[in-house]
Amino acid sequence: MSLQSKMKQIITSSTLSPKQKTLFLSLEAEAIVDYMSVSDEILEAKNEGIICDMFEGNAPFKPRYVLPDYAKYLQNGSSYLELEPAKNLDDALNALTIIYHHVPSVTNYPVYIGQLDDLLLPFINRESETDIYNKLKRFWIMLDRTLPDAFMHANIGPTDNIICRTILKIDAELKQVAPNLTFMYDAEVSPISLLEQACQNICECSKPHIANYPMFKDTFGKQGFGIVSCYNSLPLAGGANTLVRLNLKAAAEKATDVDNFINQVLPHYCQMTFGLIEARSTFLHEESNFFNSFLVQEQLIDENRFAPMFGIYGMAEAVNLLLEKSGSTEKYGQSDSANALALSITQLLSDIVTNTPVKYGYNQRALLHSQGGISCDQNVTPGIRIPYGTEPDPVLHIKALAAHHQYYLSGISDILTIDETIKQNPLAMVTLCKGALSMGFREFTANVHSNDLVRVTGYMIKLSDVAKFKEEGSRTNTTWLGSEASEQTDILKRLPRVLSHEQTPHYSHLSIEI
Repeated sequence: MSLQSKMKQIITSSTLSPKQKTLFLSLEAEAIVDYMSVSDEILEAKNEGIICDMFEGNAPFKPRYVLPDYAKYLQNGSSYLELEPAKNLDDALNALTIIYHHVPSVTNYPVYIGQLDDLLLPFINRESETDIYNKLKRFWIMLDRTLPDAFMHANIGPTDNIICRTILKIDAELKQVAPNLTFMYDAEVSPISLLEQACQNICECSKPHIANYPMFKDTFGKQGFGIVSCYNSLPLAGGANTLVRLNLKAAAEKATDVDNFINQVLPHYCQMTFGLIEARSTFLHEESNFFNSFLVQEQLIDENRFAPMFGIYGMAEAVNLLLEKSGSTEKYGQSDSANALALSITQLLSDIVTNTPVKYGYNQRALLHSQGGISCDQNVTPGIRIPYGTEPDPVLHIKALAAHHQYYLSGISDILTIDETIKQNPLAMVTLCKGALSMGFREFTANVHSNDLVRVTGYMIKLSDVAKFKEEGSRTNTTWLGSEASEQTDILKRLPRVLSHEQTPHYSHLSIEI
């Protein structure tokens, strides 16, 4: 289809809103620009689908993800936005509402809206609990209605406070697609009652993610971090300049056996991935002029705190292919030998990423990322996940993947789909969550099978929105991604597993701490 035909199709669409048409037209315009200069070898790997630039544009003019220091903004105000420092909760909520419209990302919407309890607690004066609830509820509704993108992400916790508790209460009541939400859990700080509330929320609306806060804190240190978009962890006051991903399945297809893959094929395509990372980040930092923006001038972001994300996906298919080539019928997620091979691949990837300098990185390094897939992926499993429809018992599922989590510093996630009977036994969700975190999970995420609001790769959709999307469209920008994913990938084949009172001792027996 010609460019003119594509644009005419967008303009005349009966299901896209005017703002959505503008967004899609802008993407087509970006695609007109010549691709930045890369080697023929990199271009070949990209064209073969072995490495992927995540459709960030042929010449990136904004980082993939931006994490402003909103606390500094609220404290200092903004010359560019002509705003005084916030003095009370109303000022703070208004100031945040304004700046969100000026924070870019690959989605054209902010993917990080802050550690909201830390941001807002200093501005609570004499408001009653009812006042706080009403103001935050209006704020939450505003976010979903004016920034209707499921990659917008808020963080709360690990401390127990009225903002954290109220946001959890509101999110369970409203069951909105946006914003996405992560609760930071720290067993030394967070009371069990707060974790119970977060797990009850999962039963109600499949949110929040529950992050292993000490693991993240150790990775990023005192300058801090945020969890953004799906589940991506990045330096605060920085972000990700680009995300390039490596298709392990496609790479494994090039290998003759396991040794060939480990010693030659994988290192080769890692270098191709780094080549594309360097080209994309160099253009952004040196030619796009993004780092002349007010966000830099007002010290809300620091160019040195941006890092490229080295993403991988298709671990399951890669392992199964390599074992098949060696004559084995073992399957990833189902056997110790297959899981051991996967872990050795993760460890090699970590070694390569840790020891390869990049020009524009976090301490001159990229960050390894278990990439959650995109809606057009077919016959390949996101990140290191176990293929949908083949998931084992939840505890065995966790044990199969836990050892990987320490290596994926910029984010890793699985989605445990739990049968709706969990709603009669929410403490089993608490037990499972605590066990996963104690075994090394960086982040615990679950869907409840009967919920309308569910996760696709890490972002949220409503199944009811997807059902009527083709006829009516959707005011939420990401519904079309969920619709495409439900048709082209296996997200609807996830196996719901039952957690019952009788199984709780079973979890304890498998060395999951309660």
